[in-house]
Amino acid sequence: MCFSRDQLAAYLKEWGEKPFRAQQMFQWMYQVGCDEFGPMSNISKSLQARLNEHCDIRAPEIVSDHCSQDGTRKWLLRLEDGNCIETVYIPELRRTTLCVSSQVGCSLNCRFCYTAQQGFNRNLGVHEIIGQLWVAQRLIVDRKISNVVFMGMGEPLLNYDNVVTAIRIMLDDFSYGLSRRRVTLSTAGIIPGMLRLKDDCPVSLALSLHATTDAVRSDIVPLNKKYPIAQLLEACKSYVEGAPRKRVTFEYVMLDQVNDSPEDAQRLIHIMKNVPAKLNLIPFNPFPGTSYQTSSAERVQQFKEIIGNAGYTVTVRKTRGDDIVAACGQLAGQVKDRTKRSLQIKTALQGTSG
Repeated sequence: MCFSRDQLAAYLKEWGEKPFRAQQMFQWMYQVGCDEFGPMSNISKSLQARLNEHCDIRAPEIVSDHCSQDGTRKWLLRLEDGNCIETVYIPELRRTTLCVSSQVGCSLNCRFCYTAQQGFNRNLGVHEIIGQLWVAQRLIVDRKISNVVFMGMGEPLLNYDNVVTAIRIMLDDFSYGLSRRRVTLSTAGIIPGMLRLKDDCPVSLALSLHATTDAVRSDIVPLNKKYPIAQLLEACKSYVEGAPRKRVTFEYVMLDQVNDSPEDAQRLIHIMKNVPAKLNLIPFNPFPGTSYQTSSAERVQQFKEIIGNAGYTVTVRKTRGDDIVAACGQLAGQVKDRTKRSLQIKTALQGTSG
C-alpha cells in the first residue's frame, strides 16, 4: 500500500508519532529519493527500526532503458506480479514531461492504439503509479521533471481512486510539488469519472476525441456507444465551469481518409464553439497489424489551418521517440494475462468510474 501524506500521518499516529513525521518521510522519499529508512537522519532510530519491520520503499524494476535520438527515454518496468508497463520521459527546452501508465494494458480497445491491442490485466496500485515518477526522477539527475501526463498504458478514470491518490502525492509540496496545471489526465471519455475529478482533484484534462461524428468515433473509440460526443461535450463544459481561464485539450489522432477531411475540420470548429478548448493534432503512429495510415503532412497542415483561421488554438504534436516505439499510441508493455478486458469494459459501460 502507498500512502498519501495525510494517510501516512494517520498511520504513524497509531504508533504515537506526530504528524510532521509524515512530512519528513515524504521529503526523504520523494525529494531526496531515499529507498531505505536508515539515511533519514531526522527520524529517530526507534522509528526507523519499526518502519524497517513493517514497511518498505519499493519501486518497479527496470527491465530495459531505451534512449531515442531526440532525447526521449523509455523504460520497461516490471511489477511484482511479472507484468510490465512502459513509462516515457520527454525532455524539451523549457520543460520535462513524464508520460505514466495507469493500468496493465487497456480495456477500451480503441482501434488506432497499440496499447489497446495488448488486452487488459489489472489496474496499477498507487505505489506502481507514483513509482514511475520516483524511478524516473532518480535516473534523470540533471533536470527536475516538471510535467506529468497520464497518457501511457490504460484509461486513468477506470482506476480512479489509485490515480487520484497518486496525483495528490505528486502535487504535495513535501514530495514533488507539481501544480495542477502541470498534471494532465487523458481520458477516452468516462463521464462519471470526469465529473468526480472536477470535485476531487481538478488537474488539467485532455479528452481523446479523435472524430467529429458519432458514427466514426464509435468505430474507432467503442466507448462512444455509451458516452456519445454530445454528452462528452457537456461533461467538458462542466469540468471547466467556474474557471474562465481553464480549457480542455481535445486530442485528435489524424487518420488518413478517416477523420482528416476539411468537412471534419468544419465540424470540429462547431464543436469547439461550445466548449472552452484547445486542439492537439496527433500524427498517427503505425504499429504492426494496423490497417490505418498516417495522414499526409499536407492534409494535417490543411486541417490545422482551417481550425486556426477560425480563431482557435491548434497545435500539431511533434512525434517523439518513434525510433524506440515510445510515441503516442505505441506503448505496449508486457501483459501476462490479457483476458480480463470484458470485465473491465463492462464496468465502464455500466457508468462506474472505479
